[in-house]
Amino acid sequence: MTQHLLSGTEGIPLSIIAADEFTAWLEQQPSAQQTWLTNTKFSGKGLSVIPGPDGSIAQVIYVTPEVDSYWVCGDIVNELPANQYRLDANETQMKVAAFSWALGAYKFDRYKANDKQYPQLVINNPQIVEQTAKLVRSVAMVRDLVNTPAADMMPQHLGEQMEALADEFGGQVTQIVGDELIAQNYPTIHMVGRASENLPRLIDLTWGDENAPKVTLVGKGVCFDSGGLDLKPGAGMRLMKKDMGGAAHVIGLAHQIMASNLPVRLRVLVPAVENAVSANAFRPGDVITTRKGLTVEIDNTDAEGRLVLCDALAEASDDNPELLIDFATLTGAMRIALGTELPGFFSNDDDVALGFTAAGLKVEDPVWRMPLHKPYMELTGSDIADLANCGKTPFGGAITAALYLEAFVDKKISWSHFDVMAWNNRKLPGRPVGGEAFGIRAVFEYLQQRFDK
Repeated sequence: MTQHLLSGTEGIPLSIIAADEFTAWLEQQPSAQQTWLTNTKFSGKGLSVIPGPDGSIAQVIYVTPEVDSYWVCGDIVNELPANQYRLDANETQMKVAAFSWALGAYKFDRYKANDKQYPQLVINNPQIVEQTAKLVRSVAMVRDLVNTPAADMMPQHLGEQMEALADEFGGQVTQIVGDELIAQNYPTIHMVGRASENLPRLIDLTWGDENAPKVTLVGKGVCFDSGGLDLKPGAGMRLMKKDMGGAAHVIGLAHQIMASNLPVRLRVLVPAVENAVSANAFRPGDVITTRKGLTVEIDNTDAEGRLVLCDALAEASDDNPELLIDFATLTGAMRIALGTELPGFFSNDDDVALGFTAAGLKVEDPVWRMPLHKPYMELTGSDIADLANCGKTPFGGAITAALYLEAFVDKKISWSHFDVMAWNNRKLPGRPVGGEAFGIRAVFEYLQQRFDK
């Protein structure tokens, strides 16, 4: 996709015009352009391709009320014929146009050839082109990982992806695999993944100066979720290749951090499993002693994400990071609360939560803070264990899931938990149906403001 962006000064002029400025703009144009727009009944909204005397494209205009939107060019890259188009605009408009142009050209083509020839956007600012290429690759990485079918995106494949990322940027990766998880005290990751022939694992990537501020990312890597013995219905299972979306998010965010050389000590933990059904699958009613030492009664095997995350969060806490952030496709309750396109997050740190929210608004990647309402913790109780892995009621399910996770995080650590859809249910400009990154641009913007001074 980034091949659709060029740094330079040559190309067909492309003007992005604010809707309320179109009339004034039109009055300043030569009579030939005015006549063309009148005769084609251009309404002052959308795209118009204006020919020159010889029939070639002389100029392109796009009129929109949202010239500064990060998705402003998400559709027109698919509407214009293949050619080079030169955008003359201010720096902000160059940034958002380049971002949306490149992501508008995104196609998941691993299994189906995409022969379409896309137009190229030319910008006279090499720094914007370079920065946009990094950001676009991070988002596309999330989309590609989520879109890949489970047969080709199992725990071992996630491990390969993280190893490749570490190799590219000089990081290190270790993997604790299969029964070694028991030996090294990660019992819940092993329990959830043991029924699959694709061995469960904890993938651990580190990068950066050991003396820099520690930022740890944890991503839920359930590569396919059948529901376990509490088997999902067919409709509920259809998109469960995306249940490793949390892992995809932290991998994409890690790419952006490393590509931008952010001055942090980065650690990325991905508990990767397949929640399968077999003779040794874990059962409703089982009790497991977690890495932290808390006992958990299994109320429902389809609430497995919080089980794999709790051991990883306990491990992350042992390292005492300055910031601990996890991403997970955790609850349907969050989708009921906020819909599929607005990710909710929880945080025990008010300043960080305000920072995420402000950063998300700045880069048009909105996130919405949800409450860690402590009285609901009682709903995760068990008569025979310290906790149950499901609340006693479906109401407030995203909150009880977050409170469960919080129990495994050291109270002194600044922790935030993102509960994301990782999937577009409808086509929007620059955002096709399929895997999607939610919140990682907001988080990166916050990290950059905090650490890159």
